[in-house]
Amino acid sequence: MPEPNRQGEVWVFAEQEEGSLNEVALELCGKARELADRLGVQVGAVLPGAGVKDLAPRLIAQGADRVYVVENPCLGHYQTQPYARVLTTLIERRRPQIVIYGATPLGRDLAPRVASTLRAGMTADCTDLEIDNVVEAKSKQEHPNLLLQIRPAFGGNIIATIVNFDWWPQMATVREGVMALRPPDPSRTGEVIEEKVEISETDLALKLIRRHLEPRKVNLKGARVIVAGGGGVGSKENFKLIYDLAGAIGGAVGASRAAVDSGYIGKEHQIGQTGTTVRPALYIAVGISGAVQHRAGMEDSAKIVAVNKDHDAPIFSVAHYGIVGDFKQVLPLMIKAIKEK
Repeated sequence: MPEPNRQGEVWVFAEQEEGSLNEVALELCGKARELADRLGVQVGAVLPGAGVKDLAPRLIAQGADRVYVVENPCLGHYQTQPYARVLTTLIERRRPQIVIYGATPLGRDLAPRVASTLRAGMTADCTDLEIDNVVEAKSKQEHPNLLLQIRPAFGGNIIATIVNFDWWPQMATVREGVMALRPPDPSRTGEVIEEKVEISETDLALKLIRRHLEPRKVNLKGARVIVAGGGGVGSKENFKLIYDLAGAIGGAVGASRAAVDSGYIGKEHQIGQTGTTVRPALYIAVGISGAVQHRAGMEDSAKIVAVNKDHDAPIFSVAHYGIVGDFKQVLPLMIKAIKEK
């Protein structure tokens, strides 16, 4: 096993589909910039696809110093094996010290395959990444500037910090939305490097016959106002009040996992550790107890209003304004007041 390359770059897998960058890749460029500045190295972004070279300037504006573009008609639509071939080949060729991916369905499929091939460590679903010195418990040896891979564990009841001393590159997938999207800097300059990676017939195990794309029904990440209902709403019929308030205030409808699991609303509306992470200007939580798993996905909202009949509900610990009462009485009053103004 080669020695860890402490001068290696910090890499981001630049996920794209249909020639459009996934927003999580842009979020990760900002985080990679922060990590690389701490380490005194450069940021690289790996951009596989077909006809994707024009996306490179966007990655540079978000913080990348180098964009490694791999163009191939075989990469036009995502398949695990060809994309894994690209990542493993470039990692072995360039030897970055950190590689981060978005914890999207695509990223969660790709990253473990790359880690397994390279025999490298990987932490899934991180909510934060930091650089710090670490002392190994057994040998008492100090390891400088390791990646601290921070993620919830045991159902979100504790926060675990995972480090990788020697099985490099250090790799992690990061949940969408947990890293703030920084404003792009169009004045930044960077290098676009066209790489060649041989893709064999054996890498193309599947043949794409037809694609069917479902339009997105709700855009929680882009919503400035969200009204979310929890298990305390009690039924699918009662969720009409959540929709009515969201409609009156011009917001999107969200939900806790309890509401989704109970069948009150679809999973695309779920907010929290196993759903979407949001940062709206206003978040109204109705009938949501406020378990740590839900708070992890919304506690960075600018203003939080909680409506719950249990005055001891944990949601009030993060709420800026709290209303203790029955939502069936409170919400109609809120809707009436909003409409009157």
